[in-house]
Amino acid sequence: MRFYFILQYRMLNRQMTDFGIIPVLGYVFVLAAFSGFSLILFNRIAFAEYIYIITGLSLLVRLGETKRNQFLKTCFPDNGYCKIRIFENMIMVLPFAIFMAIKEMYLHALIMMAAAGLFAFFAISGRSGFTIPTPFGKKPFEFTLGFRNSLLAVFLAYFLVIMAVYAGNFNLGIAALILVFLTCITFYFNPENEFFVWIFNRSPGKFLFGKIAIALLYSTCLSLPVAIGLSVFFPGQFLIIAGFQALGYIYLSTIILAKYSSFPHQISLPQFIILALSVWFPPLLLAVIPFFYRQSVKRLKPILT
Repeated sequence: MRFYFILQYRMLNRQMTDFGIIPVLGYVFVLAAFSGFSLILFNRIAFAEYIYIITGLSLLVRLGETKRNQFLKTCFPDNGYCKIRIFENMIMVLPFAIFMAIKEMYLHALIMMAAAGLFAFFAISGRSGFTIPTPFGKKPFEFTLGFRNSLLAVFLAYFLVIMAVYAGNFNLGIAALILVFLTCITFYFNPENEFFVWIFNRSPGKFLFGKIAIALLYSTCLSLPVAIGLSVFFPGQFLIIAGFQALGYIYLSTIILAKYSSFPHQISLPQFIILALSVWFPPLLLAVIPFFYRQSVKRLKPILT
């Protein structure tokens, strides 16, 4: 078991080094980003502890994939497999539990750690015989695939809107709107095969604008119920709602440009850092968006021409 975690640690360090990031600085940045996210969440949103628990436990989904667990069972038979699964789940949610303990939410922290331990005994199959229908069938693949994999996140956002209206908490409703756009953004983290770009008979610029147009249309389908619900029950906050909706569109467009600026590879850690900085300082987008656009055109030109 000790060898497994040492190997994971070395692999993580190597990935950061390949991205041009000193591992120590990478860990410091992740810690700072996590702390900032936690402070903002608890200072501005009601029921933050429940959102926090759901967020932390949702990170365990990937660890519970069936194929991954079958591989671990093969490599670590007997009790070794169970120990690894429990320990890695605990490590994943430990920062969340520590922060809640600092906030003196000891019961919530204990529930989260206990749930993480229980999740170690369950595997999640990536396939089933049932196909979830989506309204995005005509223009695959990001939203069709992403919606099916993130259905719980979308339902959670709609549930938060209901809770926001019930509690009269506008900030919670804005958090739901942000969650919808964050979910849509995750649809564009993984690049497709080059063939699915090559088949488009258009220039890189038209290809990018087409991708962005589809993303804006489909993200509107998912976010509009939230925006309309907030506008009806909080009519005096319409401009704020419209502002967050517009920011969601801008950041979604930016992540698409970032994706193709690294194509056919995944978005690199330095690009994630740039995106994170633009979240903290939105005016930075005035330089980030043109930069990603030029890099995307440069990457796509050999494939589309």
